[in-house]
Amino acid sequence: MDEKLISRRDLLQKSAAVAGAFAVLGGAMACSKQGAALVCTDTSGLAPADVTVRTTLGYSDVSVEAGKMCSSCQQFVPAAADNACGTCKILKGPINPKGYCKSYVAKPA
Repeated sequence: MDEKLISRRDLLQKSAAVAGAFAVLGGAMACSKQGAALVCTDTSGLAPADVTVRTTLGYSDVSVEAGKMCSSCQQFVPAAADNACGTCKILKGPINPKGYCKSYVAKPA
């Protein structure tokens, strides 16, 4: 019998490659089920002064304050489509509904 033996190194390399493939596939499947995270940080079309205002007011694409998100702020203007960047009455540029800045004012109940 002419059996081909596999070295320990080859076995480890192939196992790592298979594990990596499963990780990539698993991540892709999770993203397709949940949808990609909304990113509203493109300020390339803004004037430098408008970018400075965003920075000064501490705009963040994800809220850092519990219970305070742009979607529940009086200044937020939602987009016409779901899962799209909205706008703000104070800040220029795209605004994430899950974002936050220092000018947050809760909508009246």
